[in-house]
Amino acid sequence: VLAAWQRPYLNIFKHFRVEEWKRSAKEGDVAALTDTRLKGTIYRIRGSNPASNYLQLPRAGTQSLGLTGRYLYLLFRPLPRKHFLVHLDVTTEENQVVRISFSNLFKEFKSTATWLQFPFICGAASEDTAPGGAPGAAPANVRWTCLVLDLPSILALYLSRRYSHLRGVKLCSNLLVKNLCTSDLLFEPGVTLAEARLGARGVTPMPRELAFPVPKGKKWHDLYDYIR
Repeated sequence: VLAAWQRPYLNIFKHFRVEEWKRSAKEGDVAALTDTRLKGTIYRIRGSNPASNYLQLPRAGTQSLGLTGRYLYLLFRPLPRKHFLVHLDVTTEENQVVRISFSNLFKEFKSTATWLQFPFICGAASEDTAPGGAPGAAPANVRWTCLVLDLPSILALYLSRRYSHLRGVKLCSNLLVKNLCTSDLLFEPGVTLAEARLGARGVTPMPRELAFPVPKGKKWHDLYDYIR
């Protein structure tokens, strides 16, 4: 059961005050920028070597975030014509730490008892790349993306392990990131509160502080990618 402080969702950057760099760490070329289109602060992580250009939570590898929400949301945009890498360290109920990584550097899925590597195909939601899309440098027109990971399902499916909590996150070059969030709720981007009230039960709109802005007359799915 989610601890009260993590309900209904936890805005990770806000809760851990990422901009103060006391509970988070940055290495190499990491900058906070104001994005006028997204109406807020974003972090740009770039550099030719992912191992030396990254944003990490928590600050020390010996600590744990202790976040138990089922879904992890990452709001990010790969930098055009570059490769990026993201590591998530999760802890199983047996207290085993498993690293889940995804990157457009990986050519194929690989797994060991403690490491799952997923190839990431940029713009997988757009018709011109699916289903024959292949990993590789992000395209020039790569979009802001809402990536949703069902952590317990990933561990159960690939390793037959039971999920306990999210221990740490390492966002490596080259990408822009707006936010990270954990929740037991499955949020539907592009659905307004009014639509959710009228529509099907169980559809939860994205919390405002985590949502990408949609200008009047535009549709969410025409502007952004949603990968689950």
